[in-house]
Amino acid sequence: MRILVLNADYPRFLTWMYRREPALSEACYADQMAARNATLFGVADFYSCNFAKLGHAAAEIHVNNAYLQTAWAREHGLAIEGPAEIASGKAQRLPRWMQRAAVPFKPLLRPLARRVGLSPRLDPQSEHILLAQIEEFRPDLILNQDVFYIDTRLIRRIKAVCKPIVIGQVGIEPSAGEDWTTYDLMISQLPTTVEWFRRRSIRAEVSHLAFEPVVLERLPAVTDGPVDVSFVGTISDDHRQRITLLEAVARRYELKLWGTIPRTLPTSSPLHACFQGEVWGTDMYQVLRQSKITLNSHIDLAGREAGNMRLFEATGVGAFLLTDFKDNLHTLFEPDREVTVWHTIDDCLKTVERYLGDDARRTAVAHTGQAKTLQEHTFHHRTREILGFLDATRT
Repeated sequence: MRILVLNADYPRFLTWMYRREPALSEACYADQMAARNATLFGVADFYSCNFAKLGHAAAEIHVNNAYLQTAWAREHGLAIEGPAEIASGKAQRLPRWMQRAAVPFKPLLRPLARRVGLSPRLDPQSEHILLAQIEEFRPDLILNQDVFYIDTRLIRRIKAVCKPIVIGQVGIEPSAGEDWTTYDLMISQLPTTVEWFRRRSIRAEVSHLAFEPVVLERLPAVTDGPVDVSFVGTISDDHRQRITLLEAVARRYELKLWGTIPRTLPTSSPLHACFQGEVWGTDMYQVLRQSKITLNSHIDLAGREAGNMRLFEATGVGAFLLTDFKDNLHTLFEPDREVTVWHTIDDCLKTVERYLGDDARRTAVAHTGQAKTLQEHTFHHRTREILGFLDATRT
């Protein structure tokens, strides 16, 4: 089978990657793709490599990487304009007071934004290149990991090219304004999202995120000293619980924070003093490895369900993970044996105190958590699972 994986990268990551290697934007498609995958950011080529190990011809496309996609187009004789500069990912900024006032209404405004075209989507040239790539590759199966850049309208155009089976992967609340019936299967790490699709007679299955063991072979030795408590990830207006937790931890312990913080964060917040900047891919894994304790708090929209990428990235590299309790967490990891769990902020603070002073127990939890991830939560497991869903569809 021929399998094509579609994905989109954070604009901030793309800006970082091409600024780090200015000549990369002029390199050939293969060299740019190799450089992007070498960062180990996101899912890199983890899906396509594991599909290939199962005997399938597989490739990935990063649909919003203008430099990469333009290189492919030129090498295949497409008449196109030069690539636009990689977008910064920053929309026109409203005053801070307006941003803060809009926070409670974001869940209501998000579907409207998608409907009127304010969500990320490909420009006509990018769509043209993507359709040409699909025509050239002729996939039997497409795994679409960004259902916003590649919306259902574009999926219909793709299906008209070569009639592939299309699976959509979505980890946040779907938009009711889309015609999801164009997909053959939807997968999500959130059971409530799966049920949302099933109530609309759309086939859907639970499929969690994962860790790629190859990462362990590619990471250099850790040279920096240990970090007592870390958090690596996004902090935004969609992470109110996360902000409250991290502020409480920062007031009592030496917390170091890598990622992004919102402009709406009050200047009085202790998180400003904790902020270390952004890290991507390899650098992110290194921060996790050098942390005595790394924290996890799901996005508010996750509700009572666990499943974010940090669960698998942290345990996969052998970090000690202190994560928020969720009703389904026990289906992924055994609480207090493979990961530790906090129920309330006070509970989290006490757990940090306890494990900072117990190196042996902390190491034991980290080791068992890593073993669990390598045994059950790798991209090899997920690709086999996805193909199993496909087989069930055929029968």
